[in-house]
Amino acid sequence: MNEMIDLLLSRRSIVASSMTQQGPSAEQLEAILAAGHRVPDHGKLGPWRFIVFEGAARVAFGSVLRDAFTKANPDVDADRADLETLRFVRAPTVVAVVSRVIEHIKIPVWEQQLAAGAVCQNMLVAASALGFASQWLTEWYAYDETVAGVLGLGEGERVAGFIYLGGKAAQPTDRARPDLAERITRWPGS
Repeated sequence: MNEMIDLLLSRRSIVASSMTQQGPSAEQLEAILAAGHRVPDHGKLGPWRFIVFEGAARVAFGSVLRDAFTKANPDVDADRADLETLRFVRAPTVVAVVSRVIEHIKIPVWEQQLAAGAVCQNMLVAASALGFASQWLTEWYAYDETVAGVLGLGEGERVAGFIYLGGKAAQPTDRARPDLAERITRWPGS
């Protein structure tokens, strides 16, 4: 059909734990972030921001996750808690996409949250276009108050997703998809 449609129809999430440590260069990451930043945005509010984790910051944030996890689960055994320290080292780059709702008389919260979701999707497509593996995750730490505090999330801010970016160890196979015909309704008279 055309390259863009082919990319959209073949894009696959790749599990972060199977990514290689060959992540995007600074220039490639900038392009991925710029693609994320270019989404439908009613009122030009830009109701999102990015927090980038690379290098040693991923290890440091793993300690934050372990501490938050043990605080929320005081009876957890040490081996299970230690797994949390590895979450952000599964990929060489992790980007937190933060939805930041801005009070506005004409632009509903829902539309602003959808814009942050579109940011995540554009980042995944851009990463695929550049040949990288990507995965959009939330997991428990996207909703944890301790983690939100460490991330510096303010009022009206929440994590829309953590975008894991890395190299592809192998080309992913497709998975079963819902039947498109079952998702389409035609308005009478169309």
